[in-house]
This record gives sequence, structure tokens and C-alpha cells, in this order.
Amino acid sequence: MTNSKKRKIFDQIAPTREKFSKINHYYHEDLRDFYTFHIPIGKRVLELGCGKGDLLALLRPSFGVGVDFSIFHIEKARMLHPECHFILGDAEDLPVSGKFDYIIMYDLLESLDDIQNTLTQLQSCCHPGTRIICNFFNYLWEPVLKFGEWAGMKTPNPESNWLSVHDMENLFYLSGFETISRGYRMLFPRKVPLFSYFLNRVLAILPIFRNLCMWQYLVIRPQPALPADWKNKYSVSIIIPTRDELGNIPGCFERMPKMGKWTELIFVDAESTDGTIEAINDGISKHSARWKRILLISQGGKFGKGDAVRKAFSRAKGDILMVLDSDLTMPPEDLPKYYEAISTGRGEVINGCRLVYPFEGKAMRSINYFGNKTFSAIFSWLLDQHIKDTLCGTKVLWRIDYELISQSRDYFGDFDPFGDFDLLFGASKLDRKIVDLPIRYRNRTYGDIKIERWKHAMLLFRMCGIAFYRLKLQHKQKHSKS
Repeated sequence: MTNSKKRKIFDQIAPTREKFSKINHYYHEDLRDFYTFHIPIGKRVLELGCGKGDLLALLRPSFGVGVDFSIFHIEKARMLHPECHFILGDAEDLPVSGKFDYIIMYDLLESLDDIQNTLTQLQSCCHPGTRIICNFFNYLWEPVLKFGEWAGMKTPNPESNWLSVHDMENLFYLSGFETISRGYRMLFPRKVPLFSYFLNRVLAILPIFRNLCMWQYLVIRPQPALPADWKNKYSVSIIIPTRDELGNIPGCFERMPKMGKWTELIFVDAESTDGTIEAINDGISKHSARWKRILLISQGGKFGKGDAVRKAFSRAKGDILMVLDSDLTMPPEDLPKYYEAISTGRGEVINGCRLVYPFEGKAMRSINYFGNKTFSAIFSWLLDQHIKDTLCGTKVLWRIDYELISQSRDYFGDFDPFGDFDLLFGASKLDRKIVDLPIRYRNRTYGDIKIERWKHAMLLFRMCGIAFYRLKLQHKQKHSKS
């Protein structure tokens, strides 16, 4: 179908869309909840196929641009939402310049003649941190939706594309993008008290059932280009929480590699009584010339690794933040791999993974191994990103991303005594690319493990419940219009 013919058809049906939006308000409310969950207030947002601009305005962008080729919709949008910018044009011949933080395609992909060409053009509107978010119908619903059009319950769309998640991921890949997360929503597109909630918030997130959902979504980012100067481009802060780790402290200084533009070490001690503090001070006096800065922080009254990490992050000055357990079961010699993975853009949060290579001796007991496997499966499902080892103490992320995680921590609450899940949940909420980096897990050579297996297992199940509610059941964030 030619663009002029398709435009004529859409102009004819545009005045009826408001009627169909009211008929299908439950479906559209769910989509609005989805987009407001993923897109923070105050970002630069481009919406292709913006209609009357209601979603774009709801997102409260610092700079919002909507594109639609229906003159009826554009005139309506300009009248209703003068705070945003609306352009009469075709998404397949992109009439926009400039870079955006988020690009959204709400119910658009089904009507494009050349999806790959449209996606390729989007490269000009992306910076390295841009996120593209799109939704599209599950092709299994084609008979139901066609019946809805015939029965006058849904807007008629000419020559719809019917796409699988794999189809769209492949088209994005061919156009220079990669997937961060994917998912499915809505088994029942009508609001029936309790019944709809059970189907769409409980059954729809379970394996098998989720593949039957009405609509699918992808969160995408540009494929990172390899920076030519990545080896010396960024500064690094290495955070080392300690508590009674005297025998491991010399190795923290002697085995630690320097990385990037400069490297600093930040120790956070939780009232050690075995001489750990004295060993750190001795190491500072012997090795200070080698490092940009070495800092020793007393954790104070509140213990737990999560509190230690947050205290250290608040004092860190590096571009890249690394967390390394002071027991050195994750060899510090492997940290340059983490630096390379994040500084070259292969991931935005690098998560240590102990479950690929064989363990050294009795580095991990069998019950701990199966616990790790269980929680990795649960959290991969909760976060819609594959995470093989959620409990590895080594985490690496950008300081600027940590600041955003910290600002939005109240969404999940201050619930995590370990610190790992605070970072993983926060990164998932921000749609950051989480990448596992396999390491060889070594035996502890000094001191005792600090984990209380059964007590902490109960805490982990509690955190699963928090993530389940916030990321699956609720999965929305209201954007006030005030």
C-alpha cells in the first residue's frame, strides 16, 4: 500500500479513535502504566505515532516531540498539549533531528511498511544512553483482534504486521540495536473486578501463560561502538567492605590492579576486632604512592554489606564503581575484565558470576550452590534479564547510574542488607543492560563466611516478594500532571 493511500485511510478513521479508546480504556490504561513505569519524568522523549499526544504529555518530558501523519491528530495534540512539540510527518521518513533519551512506539509497528528502514533512521536520534521502548500485538491474537474490528469494538487497521518478539529483536539487531529486556502483558483486555487482576497480574506473568498475552514489548539500546581510548578513559573506585579480614588485607593491596585513568581504594570497616583496621592503615602507609587515593571509612552503628557499600559510594570519586569482597574469593586480578566490559559498552552493570567455571576445593557448599541457582532463576524471571548468579559480591556500574538508583530507591524501599539487590533492582528499573561476567571462585584463605544461610535465605525470599510486587504486580509509576 502506498503511503498516500495509507495516510488517507488513517485520516478517515482518526476521528473514531477517541470512541475506540474509551471502549478499550482498560487496555490503554495498562499501556500508559507500562510506559510511565519505564520513563522517568524530565527526559527528552520522542514518540512516533503520537496520536493526540496524551501519552507524551503524561510522561512530562523536559522536551517532548510527537510525530504523526494524521493532520486531525496533530491539530488536536497541539491544542490539548501546547507544552509539547508536534510534527505532521511520517515515521518512515523521519522528520526529526536531535538526540533523545527515550524513543517510544505505542501501537505503531503493526502499521509500518518497512520496519527496518524506520529503525535504521532512528540511529540519528540516539545517543549511547538512549532507550527505545515499543509494544506490539502478539500474532496469536490476530483472529481475536480481527473479530474485534468486524464487531466494531476496535479501531480498524489496514494491512497489519503480525510480529513475534524474535522477529522484532532480529529487526532491531539488523538496524544496529540490541535488546535489554522483553516481556508480555495482558491475557484479558477487559476490566472485570478481581477476575482481570488475577489473569493480568498473576497468571500472565507465569511461564507458558505469558506467551499467550495480548501484547509484547521490547526495551532496546543502540549497539555500543568500541571507544578507541577506553583503556585510559575512565577513573575507577574499588569498594572493599571488611569485618575481621586481617589475613586478607595484604592481598587487597598487593594483588589489586590499577585500571583506567586512575584508581582509588575505599575500605569500609564494620568494627573489626582482629587487627583488620591496623592492617589497612599499615597498607595505606606502604602503598599510598601507587594509588590516586586510599580511604578507610568506619561503618559506624549500622552493619551489613549494603550499608557499607552505600557509605562508600557516597564518598567515591571514580567514574566506575566496583564492589569487591575482602575475602578475595573473587580474584582481584580479574577486575580488569570488568573494567573492559563496562568501559567498552558491552554492559552497563557487570555482575560477577561464579556458576560457570568449576569451584576451587570447597569454595561453595552444595546447598549454597543450589540456593544460588534457585534465586538466579527467580530473579532472571523477575527482572526480564538473564542473571545467572545474583549473590556474587562483585558488582560494577557507572557512578552516574548509581546516583539515579539512589534517587529512586524509595520505589523499592531500603530493604537490602546485602547491597546486591538494591543495585540489580534499581538497574532493572532504569532499563540498564546487566551482563554476567564469569569468574573462577576461590577458597577463602582466612576468616569465616559472614552469611547465615537460613536467616539470609528467608531475607532473599522476602526480597523476591518485594520485586514480584513492584516489578510484576504493580509495575507502574504514577506521573502527576501537577
